[in-house]
Amino acid sequence: MIRHNKPKERDEAVMQYQLKINGESRTVDVEPGTPLLWVLRDELQLTGTKFGCGVAYCGACTVHVDGYPTRSCQTFVEDAVDSEITTIEGATDKVAKAVQAAWQEKDVVQCGWCQSGQIMSAIGLLTENPNPTDEEIKDYMYGNACRCVTYVRINEAIKLASEKLEA
Repeated sequence: MIRHNKPKERDEAVMQYQLKINGESRTVDVEPGTPLLWVLRDELQLTGTKFGCGVAYCGACTVHVDGYPTRSCQTFVEDAVDSEITTIEGATDKVAKAVQAAWQEKDVVQCGWCQSGQIMSAIGLLTENPNPTDEEIKDYMYGNACRCVTYVRINEAIKLASEKLEA
């Protein structure tokens, strides 16, 4: 499905929401029940978060809500109002930088579609557990699908990021 940024006609169904995204307060006018994914991409032009499946299965739409990896395709805008939302564009802390550097060093990306979701999940893992085992990586990253099957490089990058955090 192609989504276009058409100007919306204001009607009673549209409401105004204040969101805190990447440390910045943003106001959007959208219908209740609008998935956070479409607010980020269509309303705020934060297109690093990708649409994959729309049913929270593939992980391409993963963002952090209050520090936890969350599928934005199934998170409604009204449920995110009092939360701190971080997208791939705002992932700049020490853990995020270690993960992003490891991703480049291990040359993880092929097509790239799933990678922002993979990276956001990896940041969540290493924030909770800075030195995960192979089994813990596999369990935590379960549900992040990669069409190009770069799982070995993803796991290697997570291990490398963990080492970078210890240094």
